[in-house]
Amino acid sequence: MLYKTTGYIAVFIAAASYKQAKKIGFALVSQRLVACINIVRGIDSVFRWRGKLDNAKEVLLICKTKASCFSKIVKIVKKNHSYEVPEIISLPIIAGNKDYLKWIDESVG
Repeated sequence: MLYKTTGYIAVFIAAASYKQAKKIGFALVSQRLVACINIVRGIDSVFRWRGKLDNAKEVLLICKTKASCFSKIVKIVKKNHSYEVPEIISLPIIAGNKDYLKWIDESVG
């Protein structure tokens, strides 16, 4: 059964390495800012930086949380990230398993 909501988000964070991703992930979960983080290795990123075309191997964190936690997440990520301008974006979770969303509520806060 789907439960419609607007209070939950998925936050995407690109990290330079698996070690950095785990450091960020543990910081966010231990501070109860996110309920769960998936770490996806092997991301090939192509981007423009300082006027030049560039690419990098990255690791992607997918974080499930509440929208109210986003500003605190940004502060923690910037403190633990090596990039000058880290990717930290959120997408709304518009529907989800009611039991899973309840678990997010219990895990974050």
